[in-house]
Parts: sequence; C-alpha cells; structure tokens
Amino acid sequence: MSKVVKCVVWDLDNTLWRGTLLEDGDVELAEGVKEVLAELDGRGILHAVASKNDHDLAWARLEKLGVAEYFLTPRIGWGAKSVSVREIAEELNFALDTVAFVDDQAAERAEVAYALPEVRCYRAEDALSLMDLPEFTPTSITVDSRRRRQMYQAGQRRTAARSEFTGPDEQFLRSLELRMTIDPAGEEALTRLEELTLRTSQMNATGVHYSDSTLRGLLTDPRHEVLVVTMSDRFGDHGAVGIVLLEKLGPAWHLKLLATSCRVVTWGAGSTILSWLTDQAARAGVHLIADFRRTDRNRMMEIAYRFAGFDDQDCACRSAVAGGEDIQRLHLIPSRQQPSPTVTVVATDVAAPV
Repeated sequence: MSKVVKCVVWDLDNTLWRGTLLEDGDVELAEGVKEVLAELDGRGILHAVASKNDHDLAWARLEKLGVAEYFLTPRIGWGAKSVSVREIAEELNFALDTVAFVDDQAAERAEVAYALPEVRCYRAEDALSLMDLPEFTPTSITVDSRRRRQMYQAGQRRTAARSEFTGPDEQFLRSLELRMTIDPAGEEALTRLEELTLRTSQMNATGVHYSDSTLRGLLTDPRHEVLVVTMSDRFGDHGAVGIVLLEKLGPAWHLKLLATSCRVVTWGAGSTILSWLTDQAARAGVHLIADFRRTDRNRMMEIAYRFAGFDDQDCACRSAVAGGEDIQRLHLIPSRQQPSPTVTVVATDVAAPV
C-alpha cells in the first residue's frame, strides 16, 4: 500500500486559480479548490506552492483570495518545478514519496516525474477528486494532525527567531517561555499516544508498544495513570509530545513507560517530566521505580534517567509486557538528582492516594 501524502505542492496559474496572473490580473480560485485545501488541511496534509510567477504579485493574490495561510513553503519564481518540489520536501523534512504535485501542464508534470520519480503527480482537472483517493485519506486523524499546519508555522517562526538570536542556546531556550502540561489522557489522545510508543526511539525508555486497545483498558484501571504530555511556547503549540504510563503499587510507583517526541529532546522534556514525577512521588511518600531497556538509539533517555537520580540497584529482571526481553528495574535515589531545564509545568496532581 502506498504511503499517505503528507504535502500537496500546487501550481497556481490554471490550477489553483483560473487564468494566468500576469496576463489576466484578477484571477479567481478554481471552483471547489478552497474546499479541497480546507479538507486536506483538516486531515493533517500540508500545502505548498511551486509556481513560475512573480513572487510578490502571486503571494498578494493568494492573500486577497483568503488562502495564503494554507501554504507553508512557497516557491514562486522561474526555476524548474522539480527543484522547487525537492526544496519544499527538504524544508519540511518529508520523504519525496509522501509529496504530491498538482499542475495543469503535462510538460511540468513530466519534468517533475522525471527528476523526482517518487513524487506523485496529478492533473489540475483531478484536483477536486484528491479528497476521495486513498493516498489522501489517513487511517486516523488525531487532535495534533488537525492542527499540524499551525504547528509547522510556529516552527518556522521559531527557527527564524533562533537565526536572529545572538546569545547562547540556553538564553534562547529561556526566551521561548516553554510550558509543559501533564494531564490524564482522554480517549481522543490515544491514537497519538500509541504513535509515540511506536515511533519514538531516541526518547523511548523501553521500546514497548502499547496498542490503542491496551491504553484504552488502562484508562479505566484505578491502579494506572495514563498521562499525556503537551508543550507550547511563545510561538505556539507543539501538541502531544509525550506519554507517561504509571502503575501505583501501594508503597511504590512503577514508571512502566516514558516516551517523548525526538523534536523536543533538546528542550529537556524527558528530564522535566522525570523531575515533576519524582516530586509527585516524594509528596505521596512512595518509592519510585522505572523500567528501562537500553537500545542502540535511546542513550539520551538513559542520560535523562541518570540525571533524575535513577540507578539500577537490582539486577536486570524480566518484564512480561516486554515480551520476555530484559528490562532493567531502575530505582530513584533522590540524593543523585540533578537540576532540570527551566520549563514551566502545569500538571494534574497524581500524588493523591488511589
């Protein structure tokens, strides 16, 4: 089965709008195309532009037509369309086989197809049917996917601000006004949380996959806390970036899984979560233990655990949920805790007794 499209790159003249801008001037959107933009945007599919046109005139027209907000990385000039499409994919960090290209000119589609055979090309007259094609229909649509464009736009503003910032990284980090929220997960967050257990590698403490149905069952288990971690800063939301799976066992709490998105690793998300959790355990008067399985990629997560004061006092033990693979049982030693990054945490109190 082909991959789901992550970004649609649109031509403008006689594709997104009717007519040629430099000849007709007052061009209007093609019928139904605004609805296509909105629908795909709601599915988490991004939009970009690759057009041979005058940049300032074309962008002003997109703004006047009320659709400029949909387009993240416009490439409007006189170069080859294949070059523009490649640059867009690289800037968004998307594989070429997740990019689609729509153009009314057969020659332009052929040029892109020849230079970038992985990119799927579509005729302008087929634009209204894109919503009905399987490659434009994700299997699930999460809260984060519905606002993916806004998160990318915030990321672009953040990147621009960092390039203009002349101070050290630590000062820039503080200027972001990072805010973390840790709350009990609702059913609407489960798909995203399952993704985090599947896809995260550098910042996954065990690599254990928890399915949607397993997480759903744990939501109603009074011994378990399934927590979703979200982050934001002065530029916007980062969405759900972490999962905490905690089992309360009387005098001890068992951290069965901590996983965070790799895109927030440099902001100390893992260390911040562990610092908050150790504080919660201290308030509850319980001992904190955590599962950890070393892989060839999660060294950063191991460092976060060590800095938070966790150590393997006991020998490695077997964990049934891990399918028989060795998982270390780490114990919190409060005297070994190191300061965590400056992130404001707003969280549900889990220190209350079960």
